[in-house]
Amino acid sequence: MYAIVETGSKQYKVAKNDTIEVERLELGKAKEVKLDKVLFISDKKEATIGDPYIKGAHVVCDILGEKRDKKVISFKYRRRHSSSKKKIGHRQGYVVLKVKEIIN
Repeated sequence: MYAIVETGSKQYKVAKNDTIEVERLELGKAKEVKLDKVLFISDKKEATIGDPYIKGAHVVCDILGEKRDKKVISFKYRRRHSSSKKKIGHRQGYVVLKVKEIIN
C-alpha cells in the first residue's frame, strides 16, 4: 500500500516504513505527526483518488529529527555600480519523518 501526501506545497509518495524529508513543520515537542492532506491511496487491488483530498484519510509518521541542507549562495551584482553587490546565503531546514501507518 502506498499514498501520495501533500505537505509544504510539495507531494511525496510514501509507503509504510519509508523515510522522507519534508520542509520544516511547526511541531513543538511532538514525537509523531499526522499528515492529513492525502491525495491518493492505492493497494494492490484498488485505488482511491481525492477531490482534492481524501476525507478521513491520514498518514501517521514518527519524527526522527531535524536537519539542514547545504548552503545555497545568492549573489546579486550590477556592473559599473561598485556599491551594488549583495551576497545572501540560505540553508533550508528539513524534518526527517518515518511513515508508521497509512489510514484510509
